[in-house]
Amino acid sequence: MLAKRMASLPQPDPITDLLKRVRTIAVVGLSDSPLRPSHGVAAYMQSHGYHIIPVNPKIEEALGEKSYRSLLEVREKIDIVDIFRRPEYVEEIVDQAIRLEIPAIWMQEEVINEKAAEKARQAGIFVVMDQCILKEHRARFG
Repeated sequence: MLAKRMASLPQPDPITDLLKRVRTIAVVGLSDSPLRPSHGVAAYMQSHGYHIIPVNPKIEEALGEKSYRSLLEVREKIDIVDIFRRPEYVEEIVDQAIRLEIPAIWMQEEVINEKAAEKARQAGIFVVMDQCILKEHRARFG
């Protein structure tokens, strides 16, 4: 009887837990063009109460927020680094996240770098790879 009740309890979902507890997302590779996926995803997350920090050396600002050249220039606490860069650039971003002790790294769809992901995990960072943060948020919270 107890086993049957235990089986019906909801299983923990680390992505739901993460999205419920974080507030600040640094979006590496955020574009200031509304036509780019990074802009749409960041705008969606911003509209759902998350503070977005653009990280892109080629722009001055996006979504009304000042853009930074790298994670190392950001002076406020970052909860998640959301990466919109090609896989070959991910390891450098992970190294910066480790240095800053950022608790979570999110690699968007088609951003796959197993070596960098493993390096982040070894440093105690929660890693999501090859998934869209917008889609995961929408699936869990509507």
